[in-house]
Formats: sequence, C-alpha cells, structure tokens
Amino acid sequence: MEKTPVLPPPPTESPTPWNWARKNLFSTWYNCILTAVCLIVGFQTIKGIIVWATTKAQWRVLEANLPLFFAGRFPSDSYWRLWIVAGIIALLGGLTWGNIQREERLWNAPTLILLGAAVVGALISPIDQTSSFYLLGIIIAATAGYVTARQVNPKIMGWMPGIWALSFPLILWLIKGGLGLREVSTNDWGGLVLTLFLAIISIVLSFPLGVLLALGRQSSLPVVKLLSTLYIEIVRGLPLIGILFLGQVMLQLFLPPEYPKLDRVVRAIAGLTLFSAAYLAENVRGGLQAVPRGQIEAARAIGLNTPLLTILIVLPQALRTVIPAIGGQFIGLFMDTSLLALFGMLELIGISRAILANPSYIGRYAEVYIFVGLIYWIFCYSMSLASRKLERSLEKSH
Repeated sequence: MEKTPVLPPPPTESPTPWNWARKNLFSTWYNCILTAVCLIVGFQTIKGIIVWATTKAQWRVLEANLPLFFAGRFPSDSYWRLWIVAGIIALLGGLTWGNIQREERLWNAPTLILLGAAVVGALISPIDQTSSFYLLGIIIAATAGYVTARQVNPKIMGWMPGIWALSFPLILWLIKGGLGLREVSTNDWGGLVLTLFLAIISIVLSFPLGVLLALGRQSSLPVVKLLSTLYIEIVRGLPLIGILFLGQVMLQLFLPPEYPKLDRVVRAIAGLTLFSAAYLAENVRGGLQAVPRGQIEAARAIGLNTPLLTILIVLPQALRTVIPAIGGQFIGLFMDTSLLALFGMLELIGISRAILANPSYIGRYAEVYIFVGLIYWIFCYSMSLASRKLERSLEKSH
C-alpha cells in the first residue's frame, strides 16, 4: 500500500493592506465597480461635511451657550458645586473602571488614546480658564482612581457599590443645597445635569424593581405571580409618553387638594422607573429561564433554602446571561429622558429648543443638534463599553 505523500501547505500572501483590498474590494469586476462608487460617494459626503463645518457652520451658538447646555439655569455662582459633583463621580468612576480592567494591562492603547483626547479637549475647549482648570482636575481624579483600583485588594474594591450608594446623599446635597448651602430649586436644574440626574436615579431604582417583578412572575404564589404579570403586561402595553403625561399632568388631579404637590423631577423619575422596570423584568425573566435546572436541584441538595438559592445561585447566573439586554435597556432609558422636553423640562433637548427659540440663533438647528447628539453618543457608547467589559469579566471561563 502506497503512502499518501505529505504535501506542503499552500502558499499564503503576506497580510498587506493591498492584498486585503485586492481580496475583499477588487476580487471581481462588479466588486471593483461597487468599491469605486462607494469611494466616490464617501469622498463627496465627507468633503461636503468638512466644507460645511469649516466655512458655513456658525459654532458661536455653542460657545455662547455652553453653560446652558451643561447646567441650564443653575446659578453661576454655584457652579463650583457641580464641578465637585463631577469630580466625585469621576473618582468613583475611575475606581470602578480600574477594577473592571484589573485583568488587562495598566496602560493599553485605547486607555492612553482616551486620556490624551480628554486632556487635549480640556485644553482647547472654548471655556474660561477656571473651567479648564476644573476639567483637568476631573481628568486627574478619574486617572488617579483608575490607577489606585489596580493596586488595591479586589476584596476592598467589592465595597464599591456601597461607596456609590453613600456618595448619593452628598451629591444630592451639593446639587439641591440646604444645610448651609444655597438651595437651588429643581426648576433651575437643566441641561446635562438634569439629564444625568434623571437617567442615573431611574436606572438605579428600576433595576431592583425589575428583578423583583421578574422573580414575582416566576413565583409559585398565585397572587404574587398574577400581580407581577398584570403590572408588566399593562405597563408594556402603554407608550412611555402616556405614562409621563399621567405623571406630569394628571397625577395631581387625582390627589386630594391638601396633599403636597410632588416635585416634577420626582414625578419624571417615577414615570421613567415604572416604565423601565417592566421591560427590565422581561429581560431578567429570560435569564432566569436560562439557568439550568440541574443548578437549582444541586443547590437544594446541599440544603440551601429558597432565598439563598435565589441570591447565591440563580440570580448571578441569570443576570450574567442578560447583561447585553440590560445594558441596552439602560441606554434606552438614558435616551428616553429627552421625551421630558415635551413637558417643559429643560434637559438637553429642552434646553436646545429654548436656545433655538432665541432670535439670535434661529436656524442653527444643525450645529445645536450635532453637538447634543455627540453628547448622547459619548454617554451611550461609554455605557455600551462598560457593559461589554463587565460581560467579559464575568465569563464562565474566569
């Protein structure tokens, strides 16, 4: 019996850009035509955008209204309080990010690019010198938190959720005032400050409520299961704009006259939280159903009761499974805050409409909404990136 000759491996082309382009973009005659058409269209589009941005756009509308975009009508003599709040969030955010990135290199290319872009942006941004100083301080605080988290024992970093929770009263005191600070009415909150406040509080409140609703819908108790199912299906069948309308306009009509009027920010948070929790419950329920039955039987075999089984075995696996869906839900909730502009709340979209109503800036829609869209994209992409990092750090292989 003859031996099959061992053939050498086929020759491979060196992975140069030209070889990649020839294989993927110019492999056939019709691919050559499609590539040429796409290049022409792309070049003309980019050229038009650059010409408009450098010769026709009037960016003065942004430079003149930066304080309104970021703080609304918040008193200018109290801006230092907002800078301190930003510094606290940057420090805690840096600690959290450093803990998530613990398994990777301390200074990788994306981190260095992000840090360099932040420093350059702080130096060339059209803001006054004091604000530039504060902005650089915030970048330093975030960097210090990131580096510190890489050196601290992971068990200590496990307290970060509690530290975030403890920081909330301090942040609320700095924004709201009282107890020695000038009180600032929520009517003066606006811009990015109001958008972030509404989104963060609604996210924090909707998460545990959604988990409880998901557990309730899976419960063996008929009353709990029925009430949870009714709530989820009713809320998911209503548009968010309708729920916000009930909270902002109709709620006070149903309350007794002697009942104190609820703050409109509280009503907005309630509407966003109740709506988001119903959708979050269905995402979590999908994760609960994905937990293998054998895990539950094994936990019961070693004597775990139902609360410990749920907290230690079921929920960690279920939540890890649905991290992408939960991240998408939080991003959607952040963008849903823009609907409150319809009710006169001056968050990012609301303050943009107020600026565009000024006769001096009529017709500057492109400049304003490109800037606002960029802000939304930065925060949404940051949430998406954090979600992916958290998902990778909680993989079964780790």
